[in-house]
Parts: sequence; structure tokens; C-alpha cells
Amino acid sequence: MSRPPTEDELVERARSGDAAAFGALVRDHQDIAFRTAYLITRNAADAEDATQIAFTNAWRALPRFRRGAPVRPWLLAIVANEARNRRRAEGRREGLALRAAHELPSGGAAPSPEGRVVAAEARAELLAGLERLRDDDRLVLACRYLLELGEEETANVLSVRRGTVKSRTARALARLRGVLEEGS
Repeated sequence: MSRPPTEDELVERARSGDAAAFGALVRDHQDIAFRTAYLITRNAADAEDATQIAFTNAWRALPRFRRGAPVRPWLLAIVANEARNRRRAEGRREGLALRAAHELPSGGAAPSPEGRVVAAEARAELLAGLERLRDDDRLVLACRYLLELGEEETANVLSVRRGTVKSRTARALARLRGVLEEGS
């Protein structure tokens, strides 16, 4: 019985021109790539376009990819750059619906109707608070908590140092608390 190829093996095959191997890498990362682009562009159509262009750019950049490095942060940095470029070029400032923020099931038990209402209200309040933050604050919190990226991955996506992610996260959380307390 053969085992599925590792990510490193897929990268090496893709570097050698194997489009199917690159397609496997794309499938593994397309959801988080779209969510990352959406958080930046704040528009589904722009996020789809940015993601597609980023994957094309990544295919072209494969020869420069550092062997043994993790693919996800490298790929998400390309996606984030393309999404930022698209947002700057288009000048769009639509409301953030945060399609990327999805409800996670709580164990095996179905929540009560009252529990769902309370959770939906809390989530709506949190998303409204996020919307009132500056872009830098919203992006660092979205990467860390909505996309569940680690500090190093967030640093790569936002093109900043890991220490900057830590300090921005702390400041953004403090600002979010302030915004939420104002609304109470």
C-alpha cells in the first residue's frame, strides 16, 4: 500500500513541472488562501481573483521557494500581497461580512435554540466590534483568531516580524475590548 506524498515531495514534484502535484498543494491550501484574501479585500469576487492570481504567481515563484520551508506561510504571504494590491488598486472599502468566520460545532450536543440566539448575538457584536477597528488591528486579529494562524505564519502573511505580531495583537485586543465596552 502506498502512502500519499508529503508536502515536501509535492513541492519538489511541482518544482520539476508536475502540474498535478501543484494542484494537490492548491487543493490543500485553497480554503485558507481564499479566507485570507477575503479578510483583506473584503469582497468575495476580489478574494477569488486575488487567490487565483496568487496561485499563478506561486507556480511561477516555485523555483525560488526555499526547500524544506513550510508551504502555507509562503503561499499565504503571496495571497496577502496580491489581495492588498487588488484592494489598493480598486479602492474598495465595503463592510466586512467575515465569511471567513465560521461557527464551529460545540462537541456532539446540538445547542439549544436559546443558546444559538445568544451565540449569534455575541458573534454579531464581536464582528461589529472588529469592523470598527483599523485595518491593521482587524487583520492581525483575523489572522490569529479567525484563520487560526500561528504568530510566525501571521508575521509572514502580514510581512512583519513575529514580535510585531505579538505587540499588534495585544494592542488590537485592547482596542477591541474598548470598542465592545463602548457598545455595552
